[in-house]
Amino acid sequence: MSENCLHITNGSALTDYLRELDFKEDILTWQEMLCEGPTIPAINSDEFFNIRTKFLKKYYDIEVDRSALIRELSKLDKVEKYDEINLWFEYDLFCHINLLGVINLIHQKEIKKPLYLICSGRVEGEKSLKGLPELSPAQLKSHYKNKIRLTKDDIDLAIALWRTYCGKDHNILKPYIVKESSFKYMSNCLKAHLQRFPYQNNGLGIIEQNILKIIKENDIKSVHHLLGYALNYQGYYGFGDTQFHRIIEKLSIFYDITQNGLMLNRKGHEALFNRHNYASEINNDMYYGGVNRLEYQFSIEQNKLVKTIVNAN
Repeated sequence: MSENCLHITNGSALTDYLRELDFKEDILTWQEMLCEGPTIPAINSDEFFNIRTKFLKKYYDIEVDRSALIRELSKLDKVEKYDEINLWFEYDLFCHINLLGVINLIHQKEIKKPLYLICSGRVEGEKSLKGLPELSPAQLKSHYKNKIRLTKDDIDLAIALWRTYCGKDHNILKPYIVKESSFKYMSNCLKAHLQRFPYQNNGLGIIEQNILKIIKENDIKSVHHLLGYALNYQGYYGFGDTQFHRIIEKLSIFYDITQNGLMLNRKGHEALFNRHNYASEINNDMYYGGVNRLEYQFSIEQNKLVKTIVNAN
């Protein structure tokens, strides 16, 4: 391990793990969730900070510690002492949107250091996809040893994806699904992103549909029990407790809490049988980058986003 490098991690859990494994180099811990809430292309701006601060407070009651954030990000103002920057991010959408943001921040600061990606996901001998803190010390060190240097094409791709994500037409992301790059899980994440918009047939995104199916097909005793299932069976999203709590609360119109546990009600069954579009009733007005999710719906027939009828003009 070179002492002349900067590690950028996807959260404090990984930062603590690297310290336990005797990584002595400087570490910048990225504490954001750019896969939700409004964003603009210019990350290195007061406007971006203000937009994110208002969003996190309104939707999750999170108070941003501005001084702590500035102190952490200031590590990117002293990069002349580093030979390289290592980006530690995982296979899921949560991490990949953050990764795009970090690469764009580095680009906007005109930092020209080599960028290396350490990305977890499929691990030989393991059945499920693994997050970086879930890896054994030997596995984590092996990932680091086999890190991938990002090419100019990779960086240009990340810049293009970030600008598109911050824009109004997320169908522009579709051609990138089949584009080859060093981001081996990007295709899965882009597909997952488009499918979290409300589906035309019932007004639920794929995450919401999966949660209702969990209630229907399993003996769910409580909301906390449902949360555990949702966290474990979410595919490429990588969402945490806080995000799923909000989604489950939005879905409360579809289930009843009884002495025996959670049961789908009439609306819940109608939603799963695609008998009614419930998008406006759920009113999940989450922004994804530059788009409010209620402005578009996902068409299975056309395999793309189409404008919601009230927003079609």
